[in-house]
Amino acid sequence: MPIIKNSTYKSPVFLNNGHIQSIFPSMFRKIEFNDYKRDRIKTPDNDFLDLDWSKVGSNKLVVISHGLEGSSNRAYVKGMVKAMNNNGLDALAWNFRSCSGEPNQTLRFYHNGATDDLDIVIKHAISENVYDEVILIGFSMGANLTLLYLGQQSAKLAKEIKKSVVFSAPCDLTTSSIKLAKFSNKIYMKRFLIMLHKKIIDKKKLFPFQINDDGYEEIKSFKEFDDRYTAPLHGFNNAEDYWNRCSCKPVLKDIKIPTLIVNAANDPFLSKECFPFEEAEKSEYVTLEVPKSGGHVGFVRFNENDLYWSEERALQFVNENKNS
Repeated sequence: MPIIKNSTYKSPVFLNNGHIQSIFPSMFRKIEFNDYKRDRIKTPDNDFLDLDWSKVGSNKLVVISHGLEGSSNRAYVKGMVKAMNNNGLDALAWNFRSCSGEPNQTLRFYHNGATDDLDIVIKHAISENVYDEVILIGFSMGANLTLLYLGQQSAKLAKEIKKSVVFSAPCDLTTSSIKLAKFSNKIYMKRFLIMLHKKIIDKKKLFPFQINDDGYEEIKSFKEFDDRYTAPLHGFNNAEDYWNRCSCKPVLKDIKIPTLIVNAANDPFLSKECFPFEEAEKSEYVTLEVPKSGGHVGFVRFNENDLYWSEERALQFVNENKNS
């Protein structure tokens, strides 16, 4: 499929820096939005997932996966939900384990390869027998997770899943993690590690003899965090094994539904390996769009519709060839 280098996204003049574009929405964007209807579902390992629905009576559903330490309440998720609702689609924003405001009940939690949880969510939504069409949308970690799922499930993907759109996808977790460990990204790394520490503390209260946070302040990178927590808790040998097995890039070739990947060229989180040019060129289904600007899950735009460009672009892709 084509590589779209001449993207329609143009950043506001005063927001033309990748770091500013990444930070601005989380700090200043407010979404006027009706309350979700929460649905808690059980998982096969006696845990739970919290799903937040926003329905308008459609037979089409968008399933939205948030990013690292995000939730259904993040502005980028609510903005997408509102945009889809306003255009006649139901929306389901699911929360990764321990991201809904309540710690999950098992020793495991969420990670880049937890496609089993995404599968549970999708099957639950389809089981309502309401939706003829399901579109998957993901941001950052949720983007990688979505693409990994589509690649892994390509031979047995539910017929209702018709399209996918993802933004700021760290397609190569190894090099993305290395880039995030650089000094220029220290502000993000520090914030993520502080937020993750809170989850470790919660987990320690539930499993005091199986996990602890002794010396946590010495952790300065995702490698150190993933080596100590993510890998052993979820059956990986170490951080590198986790990254290699859960990166979506190797399975992009297996995706069999129309899929749009939007990664901004100035995204401070993404290494050059996260831009799958070769994979997209060889694929019949995957399109890669690389705006010159946009930051990480940014794509800020000011207009009377209060839509960010990412929401407009997702709607455009969802509606392409819908009558063909």
